[in-house]
Amino acid sequence: MASFVLLLKEFENEERVIYRFGPNEDVMGKIELNKVTRKFTELEPIPDESTSSKFYFDRAAQRLTVCFIRQSGLFPDRTTFES
Repeated sequence: MASFVLLLKEFENEERVIYRFGPNEDVMGKIELNKVTRKFTELEPIPDESTSSKFYFDRAAQRLTVCFIRQSGLFPDRTTFES
């Protein structure tokens, strides 16, 4: 099964970065990565009961982990998780 998660950056400073995430721009929740503690928080779940927020949250977190570790903390304005 293929999966796709769109991530759009809303805010970033030295301590945290916040993205909207979801299957498309019309159905999105919010995820925060605390760069100091390296912990993810779901600030807002995806507002669609037929869409699993956890499914998209987990994949958004995976994509942000790649940005943080493999790309030296460079967080683009727009990115995706695709598999």
